[in-house]
Amino acid sequence: MQKRKKKKKRMRKKLKKKSKKIVPKKKRHSKKKPKEKTGKEDTTNEIASEMAEKAKAMAPMTKEEWEKRQSIVRKVYDKETGRYRLIKGDGEVLEEIVSRDHHREINRQATKGDGEYFQARLKMNAV
Repeated sequence: MQKRKKKKKRMRKKLKKKSKKIVPKKKRHSKKKPKEKTGKEDTTNEIASEMAEKAKAMAPMTKEEWEKRQSIVRKVYDKETGRYRLIKGDGEVLEEIVSRDHHREINRQATKGDGEYFQARLKMNAV
């Protein structure tokens, strides 16, 4: 247990040192003349903004962001089987409600696509 606490303490110190190096300190009012801006300040600001972007990307998604992402439904063509599928959000496959005639047509096309895919796989295995 003692080792873990010491290790945590060391990690905090390291993180604190890194953040001090990267993030510029707040300027305090002084009677000295203002210095001219150098390239160092620009680079530290760029590094700080990059770290902020990385932190934002690594943060967990909020419920609103997740719901917004899941609400998107798109139609994707499957090249192997020749079928169109409704995909919701990150990959959930949905069923499309269609008429009986349209359902039969979809099945014909799918069966044809499955047969072509199977024949292509047979030819590849034979060669």
